[in-house]
Amino acid sequence: MEKQSTNGRTKKGTGGYSNITVKKETATRFRTYSKKFGKSHSEVMDGMIHYFKENNIDPFGEGTKIILDSLKELEKKMMKKFDRLIAIIKNMEKTSIRPTYEMMLILYEAYVKDGKRPKPEPIKIQEERMDFLEPRNTVPKVEHDRILQEMREYKKRCNEILHNVEKVEPMMGKPYLKINMGIGDFESLKHRLR
Repeated sequence: MEKQSTNGRTKKGTGGYSNITVKKETATRFRTYSKKFGKSHSEVMDGMIHYFKENNIDPFGEGTKIILDSLKELEKKMMKKFDRLIAIIKNMEKTSIRPTYEMMLILYEAYVKDGKRPKPEPIKIQEERMDFLEPRNTVPKVEHDRILQEMREYKKRCNEILHNVEKVEPMMGKPYLKINMGIGDFESLKHRLR
């Protein structure tokens, strides 16, 4: 290959250009094919040669047959896998889906024929225990007295609130109850009940 030089410089690339003689129809087909990729004719030709070398393809001999054979073999493998999947699905249908469906259908038909709902099982009630009168745990006297005192105070407070309740009958609407209580008393009651 000779490098073409223009004013002492070579054109871009590692080498110059060379002419190859091809038939006019072949050159037209190649130019049309190159335009699809938006690359130069040299880049397209390099890509084609690289593809043939990498895939070990002989465009005039067994290369295309090798590709077609590998595609057919791949198709056979895929069909075998599809057949296995179909067999698994059919097996699931026979062993689990169909029997479950038939059992549900039988139960539904029995329910429709009876016209009654199935009776629920009776709830078993435990026997009453009479040992609640026997003392189980004893509370210390001091604790007992404190609880009684708190109960008395609670009753007293509830009675005070009940005495502050009055009935209000508005001209329109339903009657309601009103508690006469200050905001501070209300807040302290909320705090105690926590």
